Amino acid sequence: MKEPGDQDTDGRRLDKPKSDGKRSLSSLKSASKFAVREDATDETFVEGGESYLEDDDYDTERLEGSSGSFHYDYVDNIGDSQYVEALAPASEEVEEEVKKKISENFFYDYTELISMPFVTPDSNIPLDLLTLVHSFGYDCRKRANLQLLDSNTVIYIAGNQLIFLNLKTKEQMYLRSSSGRGIGVIGVHPDKTYFTVAEKGVFPKIIIYEYPSLKPYRILQDGTELGYAYVDFDNSGTLLASVGSSPDYTLTIWNWKEEQPILRTKAFSQEVFKVTFNPEDDEQLTTSGSGHIKFWEMALTFTGLKLQGSLGRFGKTATTDIEGYMQLPDGKVLSGSEWGNMLLWEGGLIKVELCRAARKSCHQGPINQIMLDEGEVITIGADGCIRIWDFETVDTADSIDDTGLLEIEPINELQVGKNVKLFSMIKMNEIGSNFWLAQDANGAIWKLDLSFSNITQDPDCLFSFHSGAVEALAVSPLTYLMATTALDCSVRIYDFASKTPLAQMKFKQGGTALAWVPQLVSYTGAQIIAGFEDGVVRILELYDPKGLTIFAGRKKISDADIILKQVFKPHTARVTALAYERDGEILATGSKDQTVFFFEVEKDYKPIGYITTPGPVRQLVWSSNSHPDSTLLIICENGYVLETPLPTIKEEEENRDVVSYEIKDMDIKYFHFSSVKSKILRLIEIEKRKTLRDLKKKEKEERRKQLAAEMGEDGEKELQVEEEEEEEEEEEPLPEIFIPSTPCHILCGFYSEPGKFWVSLGGYDAGFLYHCEFPLYDQSTAITKKKDEPFDFRLLEDTEDNPIQTITFSIHQDLMFCGMQNGAIRVYILSQNKPSLINTEYYWHFNIHDNNYGCIKGICTSFDDRFLVTTGADSNIFVFTIFSEFELKKDIKAQVPSPRFGIETEPIPEDIEDPKAYSIENARRKRQQDKLMKEVEEIKAGKREKLKALRNEFWKLLEMNQGLPKHMQFKRTDFDIDSKIRAEIGRKTAFKIQQVEKELAWEKEKHQIGLMKLQNRFRESLESDTIVVHAIQSDHKISSYRLVKPSKYSKSKRTSLSDRRTSKLERLEKEGAGRKDSQKDTGGNISVPEESIIEKGKKFRPKTLSEIMVENQIEKTRKLILKAERAQLKIQQRKKEWEELYKSKPQDDFEDPRDVQAIKEAQLYMGDFNLKTAIDYKIPEHMRINAAKKEEELGHLDTLAHSKKKNMNKCILSLRDLKVAVIEEIQCLVQELKSIQSTLHVSKHIPIPQVPQILPEEVPEKRFQYDEETLLNFKRQQIKIQDETSSQLEKGESAISGGGFLRLSSRKDSDLTTRDSLSRSSKASSFSVDAVKFLEFEKADPIDIELEVMKRDEIKHLYMQQYLTNRIKELIVTFDAELHLLRHQKLKLDTQMKLSDLHHVTLFQEMLLLKNFEKQENILQERVNSLDKEEQDMQWKINETLKEMEEKKNEIAKLQDQEKALYAGFQAAVGENNKFANFLTKVLKKRIKRVKKKEVEGDADEDEESDESSEEESSLESDEDESGSDDEVFDDSICPTNCDVGLFELALQLREKRLDIEEALVEEKKIIDNLRKEHDTLSKKVKVVAANLNVAEEALEAYQREKQQRLNELLVVIPLKLHQVEHIVFGEIPNDLSGTLVFSNHSLGRLQERIIQLHEENSKQQKLNKECRERRKQLIREKREMAKTISKMEETVHQLMISKFGRVIDLEALQTLSVNTTLEELKIKKLRKELTNAKEMKMWEEKIAQVRWELMMKTKEHTKKLHQMNDLCIEKKKLDSRLNTLQNQQGNAFQGPRKADIVARQKVTELIQLQAERISALKEEIALLRKKGGLILPPIQPPQEEMKPMGL
Repeated sequence: MKEPGDQDTDGRRLDKPKSDGKRSLSSLKSASKFAVREDATDETFVEGGESYLEDDDYDTERLEGSSGSFHYDYVDNIGDSQYVEALAPASEEVEEEVKKKISENFFYDYTELISMPFVTPDSNIPLDLLTLVHSFGYDCRKRANLQLLDSNTVIYIAGNQLIFLNLKTKEQMYLRSSSGRGIGVIGVHPDKTYFTVAEKGVFPKIIIYEYPSLKPYRILQDGTELGYAYVDFDNSGTLLASVGSSPDYTLTIWNWKEEQPILRTKAFSQEVFKVTFNPEDDEQLTTSGSGHIKFWEMALTFTGLKLQGSLGRFGKTATTDIEGYMQLPDGKVLSGSEWGNMLLWEGGLIKVELCRAARKSCHQGPINQIMLDEGEVITIGADGCIRIWDFETVDTADSIDDTGLLEIEPINELQVGKNVKLFSMIKMNEIGSNFWLAQDANGAIWKLDLSFSNITQDPDCLFSFHSGAVEALAVSPLTYLMATTALDCSVRIYDFASKTPLAQMKFKQGGTALAWVPQLVSYTGAQIIAGFEDGVVRILELYDPKGLTIFAGRKKISDADIILKQVFKPHTARVTALAYERDGEILATGSKDQTVFFFEVEKDYKPIGYITTPGPVRQLVWSSNSHPDSTLLIICENGYVLETPLPTIKEEEENRDVVSYEIKDMDIKYFHFSSVKSKILRLIEIEKRKTLRDLKKKEKEERRKQLAAEMGEDGEKELQVEEEEEEEEEEEPLPEIFIPSTPCHILCGFYSEPGKFWVSLGGYDAGFLYHCEFPLYDQSTAITKKKDEPFDFRLLEDTEDNPIQTITFSIHQDLMFCGMQNGAIRVYILSQNKPSLINTEYYWHFNIHDNNYGCIKGICTSFDDRFLVTTGADSNIFVFTIFSEFELKKDIKAQVPSPRFGIETEPIPEDIEDPKAYSIENARRKRQQDKLMKEVEEIKAGKREKLKALRNEFWKLLEMNQGLPKHMQFKRTDFDIDSKIRAEIGRKTAFKIQQVEKELAWEKEKHQIGLMKLQNRFRESLESDTIVVHAIQSDHKISSYRLVKPSKYSKSKRTSLSDRRTSKLERLEKEGAGRKDSQKDTGGNISVPEESIIEKGKKFRPKTLSEIMVENQIEKTRKLILKAERAQLKIQQRKKEWEELYKSKPQDDFEDPRDVQAIKEAQLYMGDFNLKTAIDYKIPEHMRINAAKKEEELGHLDTLAHSKKKNMNKCILSLRDLKVAVIEEIQCLVQELKSIQSTLHVSKHIPIPQVPQILPEEVPEKRFQYDEETLLNFKRQQIKIQDETSSQLEKGESAISGGGFLRLSSRKDSDLTTRDSLSRSSKASSFSVDAVKFLEFEKADPIDIELEVMKRDEIKHLYMQQYLTNRIKELIVTFDAELHLLRHQKLKLDTQMKLSDLHHVTLFQEMLLLKNFEKQENILQERVNSLDKEEQDMQWKINETLKEMEEKKNEIAKLQDQEKALYAGFQAAVGENNKFANFLTKVLKKRIKRVKKKEVEGDADEDEESDESSEEESSLESDEDESGSDDEVFDDSICPTNCDVGLFELALQLREKRLDIEEALVEEKKIIDNLRKEHDTLSKKVKVVAANLNVAEEALEAYQREKQQRLNELLVVIPLKLHQVEHIVFGEIPNDLSGTLVFSNHSLGRLQERIIQLHEENSKQQKLNKECRERRKQLIREKREMAKTISKMEETVHQLMISKFGRVIDLEALQTLSVNTTLEELKIKKLRKELTNAKEMKMWEEKIAQVRWELMMKTKEHTKKLHQMNDLCIEKKKLDSRLNTLQNQQGNAFQGPRKADIVARQKVTELIQLQAERISALKEEIALLRKKGGLILPPIQPPQEEMKPMGL
């Protein structure tokens, strides 16, 4: 990587450029640093000062380093907290000059930026466990996810990868995200030399890469909070605009080459889709999004550059989401809409809406992109069409009518395809052609030719992908093939080894489940089984078409093809799981319809049956070969897990008569998961606390032993006190047991052992893997009531909000691959041969898919564990290689199965395309139903034939009956065999009536709605109607009030600005109370912080004796310091309490403000009762009235009148009810009276009173009640009216016909009457005959007893007759009396109501008048309130300034004390008789010029500082100036001879301290002066504000008087009786009462009572004054006695001090006496150093012992070698002697020494000498080592050549 060429090595911070705030945009682009201010009103300012991105670690050292990397630690510095922008104040808007810019040749290190997999420490898992090799997916629904870098390379986002795709070779390259949280959006520089990757995550980065080198060039930080939605370069490429996604939607404009933001603001409060620069003007931008479009402009103002946003107003046009838009050169904007029309914007408003002819929309659906290319407007729609429009027509378009629409037609158009949804389009850089690349939201990338000529090419689909989430994945068990399916209704086959898509097949419904048929079923591995969302299961067969017979003229043969082999529909909802039994005999399918269907595979998937499950099926898992029995694990979403054995396969003969496929006799085990997460967390917390308690207990034991050894019994007591304090501390409660109300969904699971399984859950129970076991089968317990808990669990790190979605294992069961909810892959290493989850601490984790919506749906390994494939909800399919010691072969390719013999001639089965088609179960039930219906129809036909024969026979019998004589004929009813038949006919008739009612239901409802509207209009507002109750005997009557619902005044309350202000006295009281409370709070909340003894999570380890000694010393020192601090805090608290007590003591001339105010008011209003008509009448604040209060008063009056009327109406209603009851009782009495009179003689009858009747006006509610008779009468009246109108129109003919009709009707009526009369007469005659017969039969002479009884009964009946008559009269009279009484009350109430109406009129007039005054009054009241608030704020500032002045004075006093202490310390150090005292004093007092620590901000500040510093010279400096002339040769840089160098250095140090103190004094005095000036300014302002407030209050008061005068002008009606008029002139009431005063008796009585109360108060006050004087005298005497007692106690204390200490000391200093901290720290350091040295000495002693032992071993080794050498020498000597003997024996031919012998002898001699030298050297070395402190020399190394072995 390259490094910047102009690095700054001094480590200083990068500076900022200067700016005058009025430069052009071009100069802003060239600047390197800008400050940012965020404005809440869509405006952004460029100001001076530091950038908000800058921190203390940002310096030029970050540009250096061996690797040349540029690290950004911003996120590490701030953590997850939000950034805080440092806004420079307005007075400092001057930008600093940029001293060093980022070099143009600077690049970042890619390897340090990219995100890497996470591997748990100490796990030995390789970092490259998985390596991405290819991606088959494409996130086609992501906005702007197709960008062109050059003519052959496009880039797009795939999860956490950026993919570079070569269009020619179709090769892929990958660029990983740096955050690991996904990529938000990408953009390309206009020059195609750079591209941006805007990421997602916490404060994500925008990384700009150079192309084609792919080096990270620039990094932009902190542009949004969680992710970017869109980025765009300006036309020149110097600026970059970015907009964030939810939640901040921040719009930022960057100077990206300098990595600095220029402007920033919030784009909108809803989702923003995109942001773009105007191609013609870089100072204009546009943003669009959900329901809005916004136009931005960079405007230069006097405060700097500002970003101003103008929101587009839709006006009459419906609000729409805007995806596509385009800025026109003249500033107008052309945008699309959701309904497909184009909107032309100008000045923030819609100028015109463009549509096609006949008001057709421009596109069928939203317009996703609009572009301007070569003078033509191109629109891209979601309908798959591209239309070209004339630019001039669009630019000059304007509305011609009120509709705002303008019809235009496109020049050209292109329909890409039927099922195409174009999302975006980019132009290819091919010279001489007009080719474009289009992003299809339905999963494709198209190459389009928009030249529209004779040689225009058809649309070419370059790549096809899944659209939407990839729902299922399956991998071949034999080769490198995989199949995927999604809701886009396609199944696709890929060769992931050669990275090639092979084939696809489309269906009518989306795929939801997939499985590769095992080899036991299809030995070639050519079959795939797929489940779909309509419940259909299809078996597909894959083959290589090259193996088929090739016919002439056949098209290009593909590498693979798919055919439909079999199809069936077992379910009615989406298929969620497919699983083959381990032997391949049975297929199980699961669905959302809560069923699992079983099929026999060998017999062409013959249905066996199905079982129902308690919830939707999530997963099906068959047991492996390690299980003794083959069982199926069924996992349901809602927390149920089932285990079923193999279903019993029945013969066909047994299944023929079965109505349903449901299997009911299967032994199923159930497990209903119950949440245990809270219990697990509770157990973990208990274990943690137990560990902490054990640690504390051990610590206490050690401490007890130590204290017992050191302090004895005192130590034990102290420890007991500490234990009691610790026991008092309450332990925090354990986490509560929580079980979610809604069961958490089970996401996946797998078998562990027979009857045991692991499951992963989402929601609250996420974060663990749960090990469960099926309980024993219990039929007595309902499945839904079972609550089963897992018996074991495994904690999974960082899965609380990111649960495992799917799990798979490698072939060897040594790796567990987990697909996470956030799109990450996690791999756990399992032990081989034992695939159990013993330990889940070590894992490999990497983010692959999109973190927001890229949940992993499927994860599988290849048949040989070489590859891993994942599919996600973000449409991506990734292929990885798994780490292996064996390298993969290059150019491997999957083998497509060969076609079966005769596959091309096999008929293709009929597919089930109708989603409403019957399932297998429904079809079987339908067949059974049809069979039953057929049988029933046959039975019905037979019954009909029998009925026909019987009917004919019956008609014959009737004819025979008619032929008989009349006296012998049977009646028609005699033929009724059963009456139920007629009842059945009646029921049928009722059913027909019901059918008619249903037919007329619409008309009925229509009329009901009309009636309801009339009632709502005329009756709903009426609370009660008028009821008139009449008396029975008189003409008196009483009527109720016609009440409407309460008015608006009685319900609503208006807020008013002119509410009463709190007085100053009340504010003072509130402030005083608040201050006291705050003082109490601050005084009572003093606490002593203490450190905890044991840190959380610290592991216990045994401590050494040295550590215990050091800790004890530290603890002892800490306790002493803590004790001193507590005493000091106690003294300070006591002092504070005394100060508060003295502050609360009132002064001698103190007077209570409330008393003063009361006296003032009494003096002001004493003896005066001002009338409202007086000129000087001042309205009290509590009596001031406004429109709101008057409305409230009016409402109160209405409510009161309404309640009174309502009560009266209740009384009248109760009276009406009483009348009804009286009438009913009278009717009963009359009936009884008639029965009595029937037994008496007519001469003795009393006239029966007439029964009173209820009049219609007494029951008005019955007007709205009706019955059938009422409706019939109404119908007759309507018919009559219609007849009359028709007769008038038709005249003569109608009259004739009408006469006939009348005659007929009269005849009918006469017939009816005669019939009635005859029947009645016959009945009467029969009754009379019977009565005569009865009387004749019963007639006999009564006996005496009977006569006596009859006489008594007659007397009794006469009495009862009279009693009942009197009772009836009594009831009538009582009711009339009640009515008269209530009528009298109502008359009084009527009078009151009339008066209330008059009062209501008056109040309404006053309210209207007050509303006229309200506006001006509110203005005056607002001014008064604002001035009052301003006065309060200024007063508060004055008080704060005074407090600060007091604090600064105290600080000055402290500094002066420090200066005095400095001089005193110096004098003490110098001593009295030091001859260099004068010299040292001069050195100390010498004035020197020092470099100022702070930069001067302005020239005025410098002048002020110099003036003040010259005036504020201390007396010591003046002394120095006076004595300066004596010391002409004075040099303080050199210490004189014989002068103590320490004193000289001390003088220099003290001089520095003196100068610091003097500077601080000058600063504090300057601050005090500024505060004093501020105080004076504020005091003047307060006076001005107070004067303005008085003027405003006077104006308000005058306005109130004017308002009162206008109110007084209103006429008020007050009715008075004569005795109420007391104004009499000469004994008569005067004619003119205008000068009189109407006064209420209550007010007059109050005034008279007040006189008496004042006399009583006066006497009470005198008595209280006398008591207070006596009390004061007593307190003075007690004070004198207390002073004497205090003086005596002080003398006693002084004597005790002298006797104990020998002098009077300061008790506070004694109490706060603490240890010397420095000394104690030095002691502890010394102790630690000694312990460290002891350890080091021990270590060196061990090393010396080790070296000695090594020396001894070396000595032994050398001795052994010497012995060997000695033996060799002896042997050599023997050999030499033998050789000499042999030479002598051989003769004299070879006498004389040979050259070889001479050379060998010389070498041996040299070797012997060398070994002798080494022996002597070793002996010397041994001697030296034996001596203590001897010098050890390195061993002697022989020459390399001499160490070679000799050849003998």
